[in-house]
Formats: sequence, structure tokens, C-alpha cells
Amino acid sequence: MIPVLAAPAHWVHIDLLSDLHLGPGTPATLARLARHLAETPAQAVLLLGDIFEVWVGDDARHEGFEAEVTQVLQDAGRQRELFFMAGNRDFLLGADMQAATGLKPLRDPTRLDAFGQRWLLVHGDAQCLDDTAYQDFRRQVRSDAWQAQFLAQPLTARQALARQMREGSRAAQASQLMSTDLDADACRALLREAGAGTMIHGHTHRPAEHDLGEGLRRVVLSDWDFDAEPPRGDVIRLSAEGLQRLPL
Repeated sequence: MIPVLAAPAHWVHIDLLSDLHLGPGTPATLARLARHLAETPAQAVLLLGDIFEVWVGDDARHEGFEAEVTQVLQDAGRQRELFFMAGNRDFLLGADMQAATGLKPLRDPTRLDAFGQRWLLVHGDAQCLDDTAYQDFRRQVRSDAWQAQFLAQPLTARQALARQMREGSRAAQASQLMSTDLDADACRALLREAGAGTMIHGHTHRPAEHDLGEGLRRVVLSDWDFDAEPPRGDVIRLSAEGLQRLPL
């Protein structure tokens, strides 16, 4: 059964964002996140995955850029409610980090009931069915056994692996994303199961709106990169007026 997040009556605005891919080399992106979380009028901010380029375990939160992000989220959590859905790069973010920052976990998928409408929230990678190699990898790394084995390694070993991943070819990563997209039949089936009309997701880095037929649609969040030239990033805001895409 797909879990439901029911927006309380005092929520007037809800912000959704994803794919910031924060790391040591993205100080401007982190600064833009901190500014948005401090200034947004939203009562709740939903982070739909890949907030980090790599998350190697909650014990990393005490130093380096992870400590900076932890502080940003702690500060924001004192002002508004924060929710987190794991992506394909930060699925190891767990209960300790959630407790430290006030992040409330969102399962993938989750139905959001707000402003008289139903919205289906996913990260998006689970619906990229044509990429069979990735789906096999996803099943492996989401297993309890694999995660326990990985997290049992010393933090320094996990951090070294993270550095290798960050130093990997961004061009190769971009090519992989461009070569696959969410399966339309899978999206329609999930929307029907949820009783929702609109799916909102990230992962593909291709902000757009897609008509799925049968009165169904999917809306794709932008990735963020304020360290690039030109910088890019947007937020989707839900309110009683509907859905707005807000460039930052």
C-alpha cells in the first residue's frame, strides 16, 4: 500500500526539490539551498532525493561539508517541516541523520494529499525500467545485507570510495541520464494505484511536464547546480492555486 502524507490545514505552501548533488565542490549550491530554506514562505519542504552526490553513512555528518549541510538543515528545521525521500545517491541517509536534522522520512512512493488534490511523489529511478543494469544494481544496494556490509567498513574507506565516485566522469553520468527515462506504463499504473493524477519526481535532470493520457501527467523537477555557468535550479511549489515552477 502506498503511504499517504496528508498536509495539515495550516500548510499554505509546500516546496519540492531534488537532485542538488551536494559535495565539497558545490559551495554555491549549498549556499543557495541555505538561502532558499531561510527565505521560502513554505511551511514544508520536501527533498525528493539525491540531495547529496554521495552519502556514505550518518557518521560522516560530524565533519567537512557534511557537517555544513547538517547545520543548514538543522537551522531550517527550526523554521519549517523538512521531509526526505532517498535517491539513488543518498539512500544510506538514515535515522541518526534524520534525528540530528529533524528530517522526516518519506517512502518512495508517497502520495501527498494537499489542497484538495492528490500528488504522487517518487524520486524517479525505480521507474527507469529500460536501464536493466541499473535496476539490478539498485536491488543489490538497497538490500539490508549490502548496506550492513558497506557501513561496517571504516569511515575513511567509505570516504575514499566517495571521492572516487565524485571524480568520475560527469559527462558519463549525464550520458547515462539522457539515455533513459521513466517508463510511461509504470507511471500510469502507479498513479492509478495511488488514486492520484500527477506524479512529481526528479532523477532525470530534465525539467518538463509530460501528458501520460487518461488525465494523468508527470512533472519533472530540475537538478541544481549554482556552481555552474550559467547556474540552474528550480523549485516546484504547491498551494491552493495549484502547481508552480519557480526558477531560482
